[in-house]
Amino acid sequence: MAETRKLVAILAADVVGFSRLAGADEDRTLARLRALRSDLIDPTIAVHHGRVVKRTGDGFLIEFRSVVDAVRCAIEVQNGMAERNVGLPPERRIDFRVGIHLGDVVEESDGDLMGDGVNIAARLESIAAPGAICLSEDAYRQVKARLDLAVSDLGATQLKNIAEPVRVYSLQVGVPAQAKPAAQVEAPSASTSPRLSIVVLPFANIGGDPDQEYFVDGVTESLTTDLSRISGSFVIARNTAFTYKGKHVDVKQIGRELNVRYVLEGSVQRGGNRMRVNVQLIDAETGNHLWAERFDKPVADLFDMQDEVVARLANTLGVELIKAEAERSARTKNPDAIDHQMRGHALVLKLIQQSTNEKEINHAAQALFEQALKIDPNDADALAGAAYTYFLDYIYDWITPETNYEAKILGQLDRAIALDPDNLWAYYVKSQYLANSNRPKESLSAADAGLAINPNYAPLYRARSAAHNFLGRYEQGKSDILQAMRLSPRDPRIGNWLMALGSAEIGLGHFDAAIDAYRKSIDAGFRSHLPYMYLAAAYVLDGKMKEATSALAEARRINPKLTVKWQIAHGAPMPVVIEGLRKAGLPEE
Repeated sequence: MAETRKLVAILAADVVGFSRLAGADEDRTLARLRALRSDLIDPTIAVHHGRVVKRTGDGFLIEFRSVVDAVRCAIEVQNGMAERNVGLPPERRIDFRVGIHLGDVVEESDGDLMGDGVNIAARLESIAAPGAICLSEDAYRQVKARLDLAVSDLGATQLKNIAEPVRVYSLQVGVPAQAKPAAQVEAPSASTSPRLSIVVLPFANIGGDPDQEYFVDGVTESLTTDLSRISGSFVIARNTAFTYKGKHVDVKQIGRELNVRYVLEGSVQRGGNRMRVNVQLIDAETGNHLWAERFDKPVADLFDMQDEVVARLANTLGVELIKAEAERSARTKNPDAIDHQMRGHALVLKLIQQSTNEKEINHAAQALFEQALKIDPNDADALAGAAYTYFLDYIYDWITPETNYEAKILGQLDRAIALDPDNLWAYYVKSQYLANSNRPKESLSAADAGLAINPNYAPLYRARSAAHNFLGRYEQGKSDILQAMRLSPRDPRIGNWLMALGSAEIGLGHFDAAIDAYRKSIDAGFRSHLPYMYLAAAYVLDGKMKEATSALAEARRINPKLTVKWQIAHGAPMPVVIEGLRKAGLPEE
């Protein structure tokens, strides 16, 4: 029998006093449970990416990849139950106990889970108070910085049939965390707010159509969940954010009350068969608007549109928040690892757009990442950032003989992923490096692993497109790069992505479309030798020798080292491109 061992978050729950409830009125109790599953429990599990492992008559066992998702799911269910129990006599209330543990489990061939990880979650559930959530210390450690609920430390607890005591924490849903004593409750300044801290305020329903309220709230909730996946982010929980719904509160006051640096607010308006979503990111310290976007879409399928809006916002906001934090760090010049790392990423974003002095910008970013790693060798973001700068050294031949680039790139990326398995940037850089070092199947695996964590992370579709192109799967390569551009149409990497689109088109023999994509890539600011080189190949394959000669001359002006042999050694193009370059007159050596 096939089995798989893995580390997961396990949520166990059951109904308090189910036998008593069923004995008093079995039909009514079972009907209420079925209704709860269909309109509260199952949808909430799905939103937070849970997998129901098994159900019992009055309970269930659920697997999550993330403790954050497990806890958020549990909180939403418990809050939903509290709302549904309002006004009911005690003997008719349905209350759940919930236990959550992060542990090692064995997955059987039928999908069932076995092992201590499951047993501990079940024992935690059994000691939880009605309406509460008990977490093991391993689980609590993953979420303690994100909670705004009252937490009771139950200490080391001997659980039934578990050999060693487990330290247990109980979350009291609906009870906010206690304020500090009066002498300590002075409102913190924005400078002490956690980096990348943000609250997503409930979006306004312009027009007030109550039939659209669920969609408006759904956008807010989904965006809150997606933003929490940004590495290093601190996102205020949905239930706290919704206390501001319908209220006109100054964003500076919200920043002080919640101790966040950024506020995201927006509105949704429906007119006829179209839906317009406006959103803006605001600096909570100054009240300045940092970024704004508008989405105007047909109301063909509200849920598909919600997914697209949320995915595009999350992709763009990830970039905008990093840029804002880097600018703040540059002003304050705090010499810690996170500041160095964020400033390095800001330079990488600038470099991605291929402005002038690319080598100098890359090495300045590299120095910032290296400095961050001197302060904190286990900073996964700095490891991934440093690896990316060495990857650029590799593909542009800015190398030094004494550097082991396989270790500096692949070695640091694998370490970053080991430290932070959800670090999507690390998967992206790994996939890109493997493709450009002629390992496209491994590149595809790395991209797929990242997309399994977050299927809306646009750069990974660009990486996967490259892998498919190297493997000769041009239709899939085109589909993936178009998906990246749909998810983040104003991405700073758009010039690079247009070049990837051109590569898919040239592989398909669509030379006019490839030429158009390469020219748009250059117009978008991607000014390395690469788009000119690919453009030369496309021109010659389309029978336009004069234009090919001009484009190749520009590519060699930007990179005087460029030869067929050099380019193969620093990111082998597709065979059809090599064929075109040879016809265009690019020397072999």
